[in-house]
Amino acid sequence: MRSSILSEAPCDEQHIHGFNPQSWLQVERGKLPKSSYSPSSIESLIKIAEPPVVPLYKPLNYVEVLSRIHEELEQCTAIERPGLYLIQSQVFRGLGEPKLRQRSLHSAWRYAGTVHEKVIFGAWLRYEKRGEEIIADVLASCRKCCREFGPIDVASEMPVRNFEIVGSDVDLSSHISSMVTFQIRDGRVTCDRCKIAALSIPFCSMLNGPFTESQLELVDLSENGISLEAMRAVSEFSCTHRLGDLPLEILLEMLVFASTFCCDKLKDACDRKLASFVSSRHDAVELMALAFEENAPVLAASCLQMLLQDLPHCLTDELVLNIFLSATEQQQLIMAGHASFLLYCLLSEVTMNIDPRTETTVLLSEKLIQLAVTPSQKQIAFHQLGCIRLLRKEYDEAEHLFEVAFSAGHVYSMAGLARISAIKGKKVLAYEKLSSVISSRVPLGWMHLERSLYSEGDRKLADLDKATELDPTLTYPYMYRATSLMRKKEPRLALDEINRLLGFKLALECLELRICLYLALEDYKSALCDIHAILTLSREYRMLEGRVAASKIGTLLGAHVEQWNTAECWLQLYERWSSVDDIGSLSVIYKMLESDAAKGVLHFRQSLLLLRLNCPEAAMRSLQLARLHAATEHERLVYEGWLLYDTGHCEEALQKAEESISIQRSFEAFFLKAYVLADSGVDPSYSANVISLLEDALKCPSDRLRKGQALNNLGGVYVDCGKLDSAADCYTSALKIRHTRAHQGLARVHFLQNNRDAAYDEMTKLIEKAKNNASAYEKRSEYCEREQTMSDLEKVTQLDPLRVYPYRYRAAVLMDGHKEEEAIAELTRAISFKADLNLLHLRAAFHEHTGDVPSALRDCRAALCLDPNHQEMLELQKRVNSQEP
Repeated sequence: MRSSILSEAPCDEQHIHGFNPQSWLQVERGKLPKSSYSPSSIESLIKIAEPPVVPLYKPLNYVEVLSRIHEELEQCTAIERPGLYLIQSQVFRGLGEPKLRQRSLHSAWRYAGTVHEKVIFGAWLRYEKRGEEIIADVLASCRKCCREFGPIDVASEMPVRNFEIVGSDVDLSSHISSMVTFQIRDGRVTCDRCKIAALSIPFCSMLNGPFTESQLELVDLSENGISLEAMRAVSEFSCTHRLGDLPLEILLEMLVFASTFCCDKLKDACDRKLASFVSSRHDAVELMALAFEENAPVLAASCLQMLLQDLPHCLTDELVLNIFLSATEQQQLIMAGHASFLLYCLLSEVTMNIDPRTETTVLLSEKLIQLAVTPSQKQIAFHQLGCIRLLRKEYDEAEHLFEVAFSAGHVYSMAGLARISAIKGKKVLAYEKLSSVISSRVPLGWMHLERSLYSEGDRKLADLDKATELDPTLTYPYMYRATSLMRKKEPRLALDEINRLLGFKLALECLELRICLYLALEDYKSALCDIHAILTLSREYRMLEGRVAASKIGTLLGAHVEQWNTAECWLQLYERWSSVDDIGSLSVIYKMLESDAAKGVLHFRQSLLLLRLNCPEAAMRSLQLARLHAATEHERLVYEGWLLYDTGHCEEALQKAEESISIQRSFEAFFLKAYVLADSGVDPSYSANVISLLEDALKCPSDRLRKGQALNNLGGVYVDCGKLDSAADCYTSALKIRHTRAHQGLARVHFLQNNRDAAYDEMTKLIEKAKNNASAYEKRSEYCEREQTMSDLEKVTQLDPLRVYPYRYRAAVLMDGHKEEEAIAELTRAISFKADLNLLHLRAAFHEHTGDVPSALRDCRAALCLDPNHQEMLELQKRVNSQEP
């Protein structure tokens, strides 16, 4: 995705002219005279691309949009709900909230009112969860079948129509036989005249009306394209209204025959029966053509389900693509019912992820535009295609699309319009366009970032600083400031600048830039550490505008860095883990995995670090690798237990832990069981069980890293039980083996023992030891006076602006001081870049307090989009609703 969206540079190393990684490395190692270290040489190495105009739905005020969606969901009909949840999911996608996005898609699937919606959203959720297929296998080993989002029985789910009985009141003349025989080439089929006539109006007219056939006992159907066997099946159906076990060829003949003679009930039966024959992509492609031709919606839906089950691979099949790209409006209706916009939204997103520049992506996005009806749908569709055209350098077309999206209300599309103006040599116009947006609306971080692209010097830096102030999660401002400092020969300051971001957001492009900074400082050890972090997250990552693989640079650097043996690696891992240096720990594990060390254990440790770094997808991959490389069966069962726990299957995770213990009593098996019980236990007696399990774990062999974690967890359970002395003993024992995080638990014990100063001192020790210490400052703020608390929380916001507690605390202090506007502004500052229920909840309460009922209700509704079942939020909404005039 990165190489296709962020960079337009070719990635084929064989076509790189004049680029030699070894000679480049020698330059950076200081082999050339110091005079060669010039701003221009640094610039050739440290070059950052302009941030892309992303093909995402980014409404100006996402809170307003979420609130409106929630209000519409409360009032809409069932048929409208899935479409609203889709828009909600697009909002969360634009906010970079994958879990919330999946929740919205899950709600759309759960409330799907038609088979087509169920099929499409089920496929979408499977696509979102790709890489987790192993979970189904692990669940199967627990004798539990994972059917979620799996294929449905389309025929039984499709509503059954009520068909009119034709000719039921017709009396046959005494001279007309009650039977009729159909001649089909050399064979004959005798049928009940009334039963056949009841199949359709044409048959009723032919056999009982003024036509010649009504007087005949023998009717020739040889030219009607039906075989003798198929006609016998039609005769049987006319009597029983059921289809037996018929071969595909016969059913196909009967479907065509039913269409020809308007036999609706027979056609519906054939349509449903044929749906069961779709068992492969090949079947789906062939039968979809027939479904289109004969207007067979059940068969078409079954074919669609089969194709979507194979996302994204099916979109590389020309025959499959032809179905989606050539489908007429009528064929789309047959295939997807009234869910065609949903379908093409999914398909275009998948092809965007494969390669946004392809003609296929363009054509699917054009289909999406044709299907867009509501303003939100138009904003999504036109902006997306505008971004695709921009990537393809089709600037006139892109400009028109961005203009339509902007006119429909998507203000972010102005970024695309400004970009095109600059490309066409109208840089001043681009600057003015962004200035107009900033002056006429509540400014957001992206607006100042985009405007900075069209200015220089102090004015540019001022915009970038403002962008960071408004949205500290934007990566480009940090990268630009760091490179500017590097060009001024201030590498240490440049490093500090990029570290500001990497302290709370592990962005690969920022790690790449920091590698370049380390090389300029001749700190090859740190550069290699970041290379290892990149390769842990993305093995195929390419650096220097995609020109060279990160692994190749890692190999070159490795030759110039001290090598460690296995024992030294464990010592280094222990050192970094103890100092809460997660990236450093990842690097050591990466090195160890290159040797013959126990890969299962190492991948498991890697997954723990990745979770701490908020990289859940990478953590899942590492946990799967741990299972794959497990040295023993009992070890494999533990990793399967963690896989199940991380995906919400707690009962099955406990089952795996118990299976592992039954084979061998091990630290990890007892720890897993204790962890799952502690997290899911509601019975007051659970604490005793957890304590017993953790004590059993500590009796088993393990290294100090894991034993320190177990002692820390055991201390936490003792605190919950009120056994503070036992908790203090656990935390002290953990600290003796350098489990640094135990300082936080011991501080809590001191505080509960009314020794606030000791708690403060304990947290100060953690701050001094931990490399990543934003959470330590936040926790220490609870153990000091207000002035020091405010200082600590300001430090937290500097280190990690995504932590929401400091904003809430400052807002509460302002509210206590009767500074209502400032309190609300403090919360609004964070809400603008962080969708958080607690922030919205507090702001809603503040609005209620000041009597601003509409704003309170808006925040309540938006918050309930984040968690529809949040009890306090529901109660606040109910209270606010009662105040609305």
